[in-house]
Amino acid sequence: MGYLTHVSTASELQIASNLSRAKAKIFLETRYYMRDALSALFNINPNKVPITAYPGEPPKLPNGMGYISISHCKDAFIIGWHQENIGIDIERSDRDFNYQTLAKKYFYKKNVDSYKFNKYSILKEWSAIEAAIKYDRGKLSRDIKEWKYKINKENIYHNSKKIELNLIQIPFLDWTISIAYKNKTIDDLPKIICCNL
Repeated sequence: MGYLTHVSTASELQIASNLSRAKAKIFLETRYYMRDALSALFNINPNKVPITAYPGEPPKLPNGMGYISISHCKDAFIIGWHQENIGIDIERSDRDFNYQTLAKKYFYKKNVDSYKFNKYSILKEWSAIEAAIKYDRGKLSRDIKEWKYKINKENIYHNSKKIELNLIQIPFLDWTISIAYKNKTIDDLPKIICCNL
């Protein structure tokens, strides 16, 4: 973890000092990867990337530098960037979770006709909703039931806020990646600027 202390800000090191060793490592690594990827994108020194990224909060860039969203699972980390707001999520496609309970509690009743009830379809819905919640800067506990998703569709909709987002879902090797964004032009799609697998 020593190399991370050389590229971290004093504020990040202070935050990391209050986390467990494992969480501090993840926290500093993700900030390192964000700085590294954004430095290549903006052609500036990684230590000069003006990012604010507190634990449990979406990372922020100053006005005019665009938006980033991050996600990680047990063996992958991904960063998405766009000039406009964006939400991204990555999940292992073989993730072990109780999909039947999750589906019955949150998804199955509202989308009973929209997909076959299986583990991968529930994982895709979960990932899409996570990406949408990150876009909206929402909370999983509050917003999970509000987002309407239909498998193989290219959008996702928030019932009470009346927000409709475009959705890209990418099966990539052992992972499923979901990207939620507003813009519709093919020339202006969000960019994945870092994928550490």
